Amino acid sequence: MNDKQIVGEKAVEYVKDGMIVGLGTGSTVFYTIKKLGQLVKDGLNIKGIATSVQTEKFAKEVGIQLTSFSEIEQIDIAIDGADEINPDLELIKGGGGALLREKIIAKAAKTFLVVADPNKMVEKLGKFRLPVEVIPFGMEMTMKQIRAIGLCPEIRLNGTTPFITDNGNYIFDCNIPNNVQSEIIERELNLIPGVVENGLFVGMTDLVITLDKDKNVILLSK
Repeated sequence: MNDKQIVGEKAVEYVKDGMIVGLGTGSTVFYTIKKLGQLVKDGLNIKGIATSVQTEKFAKEVGIQLTSFSEIEQIDIAIDGADEINPDLELIKGGGGALLREKIIAKAAKTFLVVADPNKMVEKLGKFRLPVEVIPFGMEMTMKQIRAIGLCPEIRLNGTTPFITDNGNYIFDCNIPNNVQSEIIERELNLIPGVVENGLFVGMTDLVITLDKDKNVILLSK
């Protein structure tokens, strides 16, 4: 069993009968969803709400009943991965392009649980470029304003054309200077017209499941 599978399946222990579960996107939470599908076949009663079209498709394949925000008041637990996690449990997410829906679902959840292999644990955020979702209209001006706050954005490509999110938007991947504070840059980005959302998840994580150097499961909380 690989690292991703170990932590992904561990997260399933926090899902109880009758819960509304936010289903993340990525290679680690893939194992969470797969395991939940097995438990559903064995009688577990849950409803899921997916962070991406990709996750929605996979959840249906494994037999998880899906719901939507028009049918629920709150999510009991959201389980997702991360591209980077610092000691304060701040995250960079969005490598798969689903950061907007991921943040909406994480914010709506009573508990936001993150599953991550040890390679995702860092002392300082920024080795992985920060994704910023922007609307296509006026993107050149949006890019200039992102540069003005000290970031270095590049448009994400799918081959030779811009990558398109599930929401019909573009993504700028931004290098982060060493002296930038997460909560400040998150706020400044979201004040720029044209920016829909960014991949900094600050003050949102309740629990991280990862492994120590001996491959033992460890739990990190605020």
